[in-house]
Amino acid sequence: MHYLHTMIRVADPDATIRFFNLLGLKEVRRMENEQGRFTLIFLATPEDMNAPGERANAEVELTHNWDPEEYGAGRNFGHLAYRVENIHDTCRRLMDGGVTINRPPRDGRMAFVRTPDGISVELLQDGSLEPAEPWVSMPNVGSW
Repeated sequence: MHYLHTMIRVADPDATIRFFNLLGLKEVRRMENEQGRFTLIFLATPEDMNAPGERANAEVELTHNWDPEEYGAGRNFGHLAYRVENIHDTCRRLMDGGVTINRPPRDGRMAFVRTPDGISVELLQDGSLEPAEPWVSMPNVGSW
């Protein structure tokens, strides 16, 4: 058995792609189905990409149904998780890109953010970093 991808439904593909681009994921392929009225967009980290034409090792599949639907807060899904080289730099890049840091990396190890559709994303530090400002003093915002 081989893990392929995690699918999340999105209302605004462009906004969601911008969010994942800030995390470092890139679009690897896209499929549009006019008869089914949906678009599938697959994203992966550069580290998970294989040779051109091959599927990435681990992908996020964005499913955009062309007819509007309400998807709710996404809490029943749980969350996606990514290990990052420097959680402080990653959170700074996300904040500079307009993303709310719902659970700041006060401990230097873990943070949570949300996609434009409310999907929770956990960021985990590779190794450990000393706690640092502004994260140590930053309160939680909303839920994650």
